[in-house]
Amino acid sequence: MTGFKYTEQDLARFREVQQLAYHCAEQVAAWIEPGVTERQTTARLRRTLVAAGVQDFFHVPFAWFGDRTAFRHFHTPLQFFAGGRVLREGMPYVLDCAPVVDGYTADIGYGGKVGENPVWDRLAQDLKVYRDLILREVRARRPLDEIYAAVDAQIAAHGYDNRHQVYPGRVIGHQVTRNTSRAPAGVNLFGFGLRTLQTLGRELISERLHGRSPLWADGRSSRHAPTPGLWAVEPHIGLRDTGIKFEELLVVTEDDAYWLDEDLPHVRRWTSLEGAAA
Repeated sequence: MTGFKYTEQDLARFREVQQLAYHCAEQVAAWIEPGVTERQTTARLRRTLVAAGVQDFFHVPFAWFGDRTAFRHFHTPLQFFAGGRVLREGMPYVLDCAPVVDGYTADIGYGGKVGENPVWDRLAQDLKVYRDLILREVRARRPLDEIYAAVDAQIAAHGYDNRHQVYPGRVIGHQVTRNTSRAPAGVNLFGFGLRTLQTLGRELISERLHGRSPLWADGRSSRHAPTPGLWAVEPHIGLRDTGIKFEELLVVTEDDAYWLDEDLPHVRRWTSLEGAAA
């Protein structure tokens, strides 16, 4: 199996880009108010990221409002792109962006709400269970498809719906590498950066030669132990018309695993709730 290839300096750079992505998402979340559309929000998010130094994107920014946070009635990949949905009081929203700086990539998901939404509050608190579960199972070196099944079982136990199964390929995560493509930066094709597509294509071929996949789903191609490297992991759960997720980088070494950063908005929210309960 390929060993872990990143230095501490590399990890620090990945962490910086992930922090930048979440910081920009928080800025846009502070700007969001009833009356804005998904399309306006993704444009704002993109401008904020570029102003912060982002040079390219793994994929274009996404924003989903209302029942679209739970991917209700999604039947084609085109429905993931931002549309004219207007944000209303009480609606949940999800922001998803994947900036690239000097080849270092992050891919993050940020969930929020406008006004009161008790269902969102419940989902947001329970989301911590999945973060803990995934880390525990990866550290145990269980095959990726079995970890996916364990997440499914927990979703069922909570009485929620698995919404990451709606993503293309049913993925709950994917590997992230340093982008070394020399294709033009800022050029997108089908929502993905051209450099991303070239790099991902090479990774798909390389991993398949080793009987693995850089895409984490519930099929045969994920019947292998977690591959050392960086994984963008995004458990996405829903209840009726409300959906929420986090997405962040998981570091997998030859004999351990850990989340790249503990100072993230959803982690801070859980810590605050625990402190208030104590």
